[in-house]
Amino acid sequence: MGVFKRDVFGNILFLKKMLIRTMGLFSHRRYRGFNELQIEGSEIIRDLPENNVLFVANHQTYFADVAAMLHVFNAALSGRVDNIRDIGYLWQPKLNIYFVAAKETMRAGLLPRIMAYAGSISIERTWREKGKDVKKQVKMSDVSNITRALEDGWVITFPQGTTTPFKPIRRGTAHIIRENKPIVIPVVIDGFRRSFDKKGLLIKKRGILQSMVIKKPLEIDYEKDSIDDIVEMIEYAIEQHPSFLKVQEVEDYHKRETELNKKREFWDMY
Repeated sequence: MGVFKRDVFGNILFLKKMLIRTMGLFSHRRYRGFNELQIEGSEIIRDLPENNVLFVANHQTYFADVAAMLHVFNAALSGRVDNIRDIGYLWQPKLNIYFVAAKETMRAGLLPRIMAYAGSISIERTWREKGKDVKKQVKMSDVSNITRALEDGWVITFPQGTTTPFKPIRRGTAHIIRENKPIVIPVVIDGFRRSFDKKGLLIKKRGILQSMVIKKPLEIDYEKDSIDDIVEMIEYAIEQHPSFLKVQEVEDYHKRETELNKKREFWDMY
């Protein structure tokens, strides 16, 4: 690989590799140290083609979710099954993995700008800007950039466009799927909201069990399935359909009860 070889967005691959290695080294203990990441289904990663793969996931923090996926994907490609032990998998990371992120988020500070170089497809939000709801036209250049990234490799997207759970899936994701016909891999994450701050840069609480479930590709019939059908498939696949809300409330209740019982047992010892 030439020193000045670039990806489809003009980023120098050598610098990109150094950034991924460095960020991976510093972030590894966030998923295997301070907290633990439980992984399921990573064997699916090894059977995927080199390009035109779209990962759709729920979203809990701005950056910790993506960083964890880069760890898991590269570990799986290096032969590890459902674990990120031995950080040597980052020595030769896959350099054509991209992630969709809001332009204003990736410009908010030096660290996000550095992370953007590692693979961000920065887009302008059409529904929210500077913390306020807006309605803007989709920029065709943003759509084109996602298509270019899919033609070159893998793309990670968070189709709800927000870290707030159970928000609607953005229909733009379904349009991109209809247009490019990628292999669509759902990913469900949990525990990141409890572990990190909203940006995913600061550790909020230690000893949290995080989880990542990589599911089988969605079975989409591009001749028959409508945009609404694809949206609903994604909602169910990433467990963000409204029908999951009550289940989530019950699970949250049991988690709170378990934590309270542990505290009671601790104080009962004295």
